[in-house]
Amino acid sequence: MVKDGNNGAAGFLPDRLDLPALRAAASCCEGCDLYRNATQTVFGEGPRRAKFMLVGEQPGDQEDRQGHPFVGPAGRILDKGLEEAGIAREEVYLTNAVKHFSFTPRGKRRIHQKPTAAEIDACRPWLDAELAVVRPEVVVVLGASAARALLGRDFRVTRQRGEPVPLGDAVAVATIHPSAVLRAPDRDEAYAGFLADLRAASRVS
Repeated sequence: MVKDGNNGAAGFLPDRLDLPALRAAASCCEGCDLYRNATQTVFGEGPRRAKFMLVGEQPGDQEDRQGHPFVGPAGRILDKGLEEAGIAREEVYLTNAVKHFSFTPRGKRRIHQKPTAAEIDACRPWLDAELAVVRPEVVVVLGASAARALLGRDFRVTRQRGEPVPLGDAVAVATIHPSAVLRAPDRDEAYAGFLADLRAASRVS
């Protein structure tokens, strides 16, 4: 591989495209500046041939510390939603549009910072490689940053959530990120909408 931090993640992709090789190569990625402050790369996890791929924005604080996607509070919301929507975890590959935690230090806390368009674009080769290897039937797009990465900057989750959209050989269904449920003034209402979108995704397959 040719390492070139000016070319995003593309220069860090391994010659062999399979999940173990991709995970190992991503651990050394310096395709954007987020690697400088993050604890580690948080790559996707799940079966090699998953029916569903769920794509979030980026790792959160707990994901960054533990090295696994969706292990924090938002992950618990996601687990509950998947179970209630009838989507088995063994059929799910979990990943993020950006593989490093973007944050602003505030005392001892690390405050989530939305990744920039340039950071999303820099990380896109990892996501493209995951899609090519896993070949999911349904891609559940969690939140605006993931939607921008996969469906373009004109896609609006608020207007088009729950609607099947062609995405290569797969079908994409967008919804809010589970962390948005935690931030919502009415969590029950937000969760009900989130669950409805997951159920719509489950009916696509």
